[in-house]
Amino acid sequence: MNFLDRVSITVENHVAHVLLDRADKMNALDDAMFEAIVAAGHHLHNERGIRAVVLSGAGRSFCAGLDLSSMGKTDRWGEGGGGGLAERTHGNANRAQQAAMVWRKLPMPVIAAVHGVCFGGGLQVASGADVRFIAPDARLAVMEVKWGLVPDMAGYVLWRGNVRDDVLRELTYTHREFNGEEAVRYGFATHVSADPLADAIKLAQEIATKSPTAVRGAKLLSNRTPDMSVDEILMAESIAQHELMYSKNQMEAVRAGMEKRPAEFVDP
Repeated sequence: MNFLDRVSITVENHVAHVLLDRADKMNALDDAMFEAIVAAGHHLHNERGIRAVVLSGAGRSFCAGLDLSSMGKTDRWGEGGGGGLAERTHGNANRAQQAAMVWRKLPMPVIAAVHGVCFGGGLQVASGADVRFIAPDARLAVMEVKWGLVPDMAGYVLWRGNVRDDVLRELTYTHREFNGEEAVRYGFATHVSADPLADAIKLAQEIATKSPTAVRGAKLLSNRTPDMSVDEILMAESIAQHELMYSKNQMEAVRAGMEKRPAEFVDP
């Protein structure tokens, strides 16, 4: 399945592979790419049978960030000019923010495979994933200040709790490049990998063998709890567990474990 000749989706064994497919431009974000990324994410949201998603970039890089040629076009700035950025066109986000947030909003886990260049908006798109595998020689930067801008594609939401505040400030103020190993150390990535795509697919395939209702419940808790009080978190855990206990998939997980066989789960 292809979206605006910018993003493709293939599905195999409950795993969807989303490919940013503008290799000649290092998958840079122009108007069509923003539209395609958001459309691909929205398509997957209600697709039955998808238990995990892998997000990667075609060619030499994951995503080089904003296509600078698009800065002269008012449509990039939000549906009709600079003021449009404040319009919430996608729930709590504008379109550019949704290109990153859509992966965090998906009910199933998303694993990003990052190689080559991952600058600015590209780094924020990757940050929307639950887990990120990154090549050791990848080149990353919080690039926006270089162009007289600030990170505005949900980075401050997605980096919160992962990237230390003073480190993020330094990297933002200076737009200094850093590599994959530094990205893991700073909190922008999860694992260094010589083959990020292969490792991302391997993890996605493993997740796809688990109870999809339990995994989705765990992701929902992970998304919600950072903004909750202690009392609210305890209640949210209890409610989620109550919904899962003695359900068909929960009982199947128990039986399969006791019988030492692969489980056969029902997709929500």
